[in-house]
Amino acid sequence: MLYRNSAGLCLSVLVLIGLMTSAVHAEITNLEPPGEREFVADTAHLLSEEYVTQIQATADQLLTETAIPIIVVTVNSMSSHNGMNMSIETFSRTLFDQWGIGHPNVNETSWNRGILLVVSKGDRKARIELGADWGHEFNPVCQQIMDEQIIPNFKEGNFDQGIMAGVVGMDHMARGIELPPPVKPRWFYPAVAITIILMIFTVVSLIRRGSSGWAWLFWGVVFSIVGYILLMAMRSSSSGGFGGGSFGGGFSGGGGASGSW
Repeated sequence: MLYRNSAGLCLSVLVLIGLMTSAVHAEITNLEPPGEREFVADTAHLLSEEYVTQIQATADQLLTETAIPIIVVTVNSMSSHNGMNMSIETFSRTLFDQWGIGHPNVNETSWNRGILLVVSKGDRKARIELGADWGHEFNPVCQQIMDEQIIPNFKEGNFDQGIMAGVVGMDHMARGIELPPPVKPRWFYPAVAITIILMIFTVVSLIRRGSSGWAWLFWGVVFSIVGYILLMAMRSSSSGGFGGGSFGGGFSGGGGASGSW
């Protein structure tokens, strides 16, 4: 009996290892890379022509000036591309390596700095995957872009705006400049307008009634708290250039960030 249990356990472990190995080495199918100087594969049709043009312009300029490509891929689901048993991390890493995004070396310098943004609409997941030379020190920056730029827009159903905001954030990261301010929630501006109106109404009422200092103090505290909440919401929310393409045998391994909505 012990022998049979041990044999069964070993068989289960081997099957599990086999499934994990097959998932790792699986190939993404029915998904072709964009052209060498193109940057968008919008198979889920989440982007309007206007946003595709903007992304193309931003990514093309970045590639020319820094030799860092940003590739945007949208899919209806991972399962439609042989990724049924994959996490968004495995799917993105596999696609990155399969396409060879970026270049291991540029001008005899290690420069494996490709960037991939994958959006799976049906799975409600997104991933920023980085080339190996980024290292993992940029993971917090990628997570900030995901949490502050991409996912808030996706939650509102604004996929094109979220993707564009993510591209702008990744462009800033690649250039080493400060990220754009966070996307503000839909309620932010109406809340500011209502707060201002209430403040004016309250001040006028207090003056007409000849209210005491305690009333002024009370409403001052109330509006200070409201102002603090809104402030926190506002805060949270070379010559010639590189002439090569986006795909030159680059490989992942530099980390990134994931999100869901």
